[in-house]
Amino acid sequence: MKTFSDLELKPWIIRQLTGIGLKHPTPIQENCIPKIIEGRDCIGAAKTGSGKTLVFALPILHKLCEDPYGIYALVLTPTRELAFQIGDSFAVIGRAINLRQSIIVGGMDMVAQGAELAKKLNLTTGVIHGTETGSDHLESCNTFSLKQIKFLVLDEADRLLGGAFDGQIKTIFSALPQQKQTLMFSATITDTLEKVKQVAKNEVFMWEQKDDIITVQELDQFYVLCSTAVKDGYLVEAIRTFKKTCEKGSIIIFTDTCKNCQLLSIALNEVGFENVALPAMIPQKVRLAALAKFKTNLVKILIATDVASRGLDIPAVELVVNHNIPSIPKDYVHRVGRTARAGRGGTAISLVTPHDIHLLHAIEANINTKLKEYQIDGREVAKIFTQVSVSKREAEIKLDDSDFNEKKKLYKRKKMILEGKDPDEEEQKIEERKKQFRKEQRKKLRKKMKEKQKAKTDSQIEDEATEHTEKDDENSV
Repeated sequence: MKTFSDLELKPWIIRQLTGIGLKHPTPIQENCIPKIIEGRDCIGAAKTGSGKTLVFALPILHKLCEDPYGIYALVLTPTRELAFQIGDSFAVIGRAINLRQSIIVGGMDMVAQGAELAKKLNLTTGVIHGTETGSDHLESCNTFSLKQIKFLVLDEADRLLGGAFDGQIKTIFSALPQQKQTLMFSATITDTLEKVKQVAKNEVFMWEQKDDIITVQELDQFYVLCSTAVKDGYLVEAIRTFKKTCEKGSIIIFTDTCKNCQLLSIALNEVGFENVALPAMIPQKVRLAALAKFKTNLVKILIATDVASRGLDIPAVELVVNHNIPSIPKDYVHRVGRTARAGRGGTAISLVTPHDIHLLHAIEANINTKLKEYQIDGREVAKIFTQVSVSKREAEIKLDDSDFNEKKKLYKRKKMILEGKDPDEEEQKIEERKKQFRKEQRKKLRKKMKEKQKAKTDSQIEDEATEHTEKDDENSV
């Protein structure tokens, strides 16, 4: 088995890795790091928890210590939390050379971040998250330049290049030099990444972990079939059942919307499961505080939207619960990848309603694995159903009292303004689309009623004709 010394990294990097207990590279590290040190562009894909951050962090630090100057590298991520986590990884390894870095994310003071960028930095970790992105700094101030960078890294590249961030990507790329080394990493190779390889100016080294099963072998994957009305009861019982065998393990519960995230958090706190919530709408400082509590095991349960499904590495996570089934199988892979990382074991449980069965089949086909049924005692669910239902209803009342809908509306308007759109015009367009949708629905309903009426009339005519025929037959007899 190879060691990090075999990858021809600087001795001080080997010492830093040994200090944190890392001696042997993972397959993606073993294959990609030497090629990056050679100066080649790289596209890498491996299962979640395979150490992709070090694949680009180690070569960047290896090259940086040879010729340190200015902003040497730019790392882009799709979420704020992932940006901070990558920053932590660079800080741990780069401490030996007094690495200076800046983490630029939305939701923080732009003036303070601008001042930080004006300092002599080696590395900038930027986040592209909706409209709250490092591209704002490029458009609003001239205190720094990216024209001399040597490395551009796109972590979770499939999502960054998936179309949602095209405007921000274009702004950032226009500020970069032609000659640079580009590194892209993800858990899955998509058609977009294949096209990037084809149009790249430099020869691109592409490495993908070959395996028929996309998720890691150490992950036990289950489903619980239940109706929508009792889903929350089954969620509580699933947590209770799991905690009987793994009391100290941390749990992440994924749901689909910010509102459901908040509702579940309030309701679970009411029934005795202390937790923190990580929806997209809350301020960045609150999000970081919540995540810190979860990472340090002060709180054992984290409830989140897909904002936490990418890249977060929290070793203590033993269970991931999907409160809703994601409509895209790739999102399922990233969610369950928050557990069973770096060779550790883990469990994933998905709550499936009869309406979700086709989504479950799509996921099973994508990961080439059949999910097993997780045994939950329905009688226990019946015992706690009333308490859970009342807690959920009280949570809805509390959320209404906290002006959640008003905050959500303000959040959306803020996003529109940052995107350069007029909120009033956009809201008018949305209202017009809703009116058009309702009009089409009424049209379909009227058409359906007419068809029913016609079918009923035709049936009546047929019955009357049959009745007349029977009477004629009787008279003739």
